[in-house]
Amino acid sequence: MNSAEHICVWVDGVGVIGPGIANWAQAQALLRGEASYESAPTALPAPELLPPAERRRASRIVKAALAVGLEACRNAGLEPRSLPNVFAASGGDGHNCHALCELLASEDRQISPTRFHNSVHNAASGYWSIATGATPAAQVLGAYDASFAAGLLEAMSQVEMARQAVLLVACDSEYPEPLHAKRPIQDTSGLALVLAPVRSERSIAQIRMARRGALQERAPSELAASHAALADCVRAMPAMRGLPLAQALIAQASVQEIALEYFSPQSLVVQVAGAEAA
Repeated sequence: MNSAEHICVWVDGVGVIGPGIANWAQAQALLRGEASYESAPTALPAPELLPPAERRRASRIVKAALAVGLEACRNAGLEPRSLPNVFAASGGDGHNCHALCELLASEDRQISPTRFHNSVHNAASGYWSIATGATPAAQVLGAYDASFAAGLLEAMSQVEMARQAVLLVACDSEYPEPLHAKRPIQDTSGLALVLAPVRSERSIAQIRMARRGALQERAPSELAASHAALADCVRAMPAMRGLPLAQALIAQASVQEIALEYFSPQSLVVQVAGAEAA
């Protein structure tokens, strides 16, 4: 692959959580067709590493971000505190947004400091730095349903420029009614990748992105027809838009072209080469 024409990064670690998906090991079994998918409410683990006070305040999106970020770092064999990071979320903490709207619509508009500091879009990134002690650069972005693809674009560009590993964490949480009717995100979910500039013993696949023309007018890639129930997760949660990419990561001997949903009618097109094919 010509590096003058492409940005190439290696995937050293993955973390996943969502409805009926507890971790990357389970996700791999589902994506390979080794297990049948059964949808269930997302089971969020207690937020690891956070001090007790912050642990009590942690929202659903914070718990998801910590779970997938830490899992990806463990799978990559890297210290979380050492990695620059990119956090991508379409809307952030839906439950906190709902609670704030209720307060502002009431006669008593007193908003607690906890509600306020959890309302900002970079709250999950902030809790990550508290939990892990990470001090490298952190980027936070939101691009509606294009958030995963926008996050991947940013993270790959950072790996290319700085020549060091970067953690990407895409996550979102659902909104209660009546906001849910306008933004029907199914449940809380997260998908994290540790991206590195060179291959290591932990690398599972390579992602290649054209320096020019990576954004193309084409439909996003979908999971295989045999994964119809799992495909519903892709459509119902912004972070899960990355599952077709995750599926390509585990195809060891193949090279696949994946189109990730960007701003319609465009998709971000990347090539994924399994470890045996790269």
